[in-house]
Amino acid sequence: MKRMFAITNRALTTALTLALAASVASAQQPQTLKGVVIKGKTPINKEVLKVAMPKAYETELGNGLRVIALENHKLPTFAMQMVILSGGLSDPADQPGAAQYTAAMLREGTKTRSSRQIAEAVESLGATLNAGSGLSSPISAITAGGLTENFDQIMGLFADVILNPSFPADDLNQLKSRASAQLRAQRSQSEFLANEMFLKTMYGAHPAGRIALSPAQIQSLTPDTLKKFYAANYKPNNAIFAIVGDVNPTEVVAKLEKIFGTQHGSWTRGDVPQPDLPKVNEPGSSKIYLVDRPGSEQTNLILGDLAIERNDPDYYALDVMNQILGGGASARLFLNLREDKGYTYGAYSGFTAAKYRGVFRANTEVQTKVTKGSMDELIYEFKRIRDEKTPDDEFDRAKRTIVGGFALQLESPQSLLANVITQKIYNLPADYWDTYPQKIAVVTADDVQRVAQKYLDLAKLQIVAVGDAKQIAGVMKQFGGVELYDTEGKPLQSPSTDAKTN
Repeated sequence: MKRMFAITNRALTTALTLALAASVASAQQPQTLKGVVIKGKTPINKEVLKVAMPKAYETELGNGLRVIALENHKLPTFAMQMVILSGGLSDPADQPGAAQYTAAMLREGTKTRSSRQIAEAVESLGATLNAGSGLSSPISAITAGGLTENFDQIMGLFADVILNPSFPADDLNQLKSRASAQLRAQRSQSEFLANEMFLKTMYGAHPAGRIALSPAQIQSLTPDTLKKFYAANYKPNNAIFAIVGDVNPTEVVAKLEKIFGTQHGSWTRGDVPQPDLPKVNEPGSSKIYLVDRPGSEQTNLILGDLAIERNDPDYYALDVMNQILGGGASARLFLNLREDKGYTYGAYSGFTAAKYRGVFRANTEVQTKVTKGSMDELIYEFKRIRDEKTPDDEFDRAKRTIVGGFALQLESPQSLLANVITQKIYNLPADYWDTYPQKIAVVTADDVQRVAQKYLDLAKLQIVAVGDAKQIAGVMKQFGGVELYDTEGKPLQSPSTDAKTN
């Protein structure tokens, strides 16, 4: 579900807390949304949407590979994926990026095919074949799809990259070169810098704080690194195979037994190391982290705090609260900062919820000259949703929007299958998606206010600003103590004199 946006020690003096409180008080002056009208409502019945989720076929092969199949015969196509239950969270402590590069290299060569041969075969079949993992992901995933009539050929390629990767050194070096060039480009983007500082601030050394590898970390990865990660984690008892489309589950399972199962014999179960994740520390007092980007004509702002794990019962209330505050173009942040004030093209909020505590955050990018006004409005909206019960019409509209979006997902077999996989990864109840709309429907305005007060603690609010420090440092100091950094994330004593372009 897309409300997900993918935080550390902070120290702050009492003076900072008082300064933030003072700024909140000043932001409580009468606000207007002149001329803003919500035209129409989400076109679904206000009654709870009764969902009868199609049931997937599930089984397990003798070697421990779990299989999920969902039939859909509307089109003669299929989509499948092998989900390895180890991702960036399983990286060795001294080898961050191992999962990401292992997955990325799967289709760059096998024992019998080169990268070019794989690409040509995929193209000739009109198919797709991709693999990936994230630096803070719990999984790695290999996906493929195409016409059902080409199922056997596509499955052959799919199985080859999973079972027989060769991790060729030349291709890895090319991948690392591209990644290094991409990193240089990313460091010129204010959005990347803001996200990087925010995650570092919230998570510190926890793997969840990673957004990109450093140049040295990229270069340290070798074929041997990837082979070791593959050997340790790519086990059938550490994987889920999922398929959706114009297929027969019984026939699929029979083919899986020959290709991946005990009939094949080469992919055998084994022990898999479990990640020993550090605890996500509670946030300290509020602090402002200013990344100096000389010459920037805009300020990128992120305000946030720690939130919840995926199986937390507060998930439903937080989902509704987020929709009201900044979940879309009809939410408060957008209506205030864009439609009423004209400060930005967009202002949104979102939250992550994973195997560790995620974050709740609001973000926007504004012209430098309206940095203070934007901060005032962001803090005002945070305080308003904490201190005031949401009006009935606005509250009902938010819930209808969420349930309506969920209803649209039911039209997509791929989304349905993704929901099943999510349920497996996070050990959610078997009927989780069947009851999701009802769980949203029973959220009350009191629940929304309760989670807002719990997860939007202004005394612990962490603020990141990326912009021209010469122009905005004084503004940001009005909201609390400021720590200054350059675009490489290194502390600064004073704003830089070098001008940079956007």
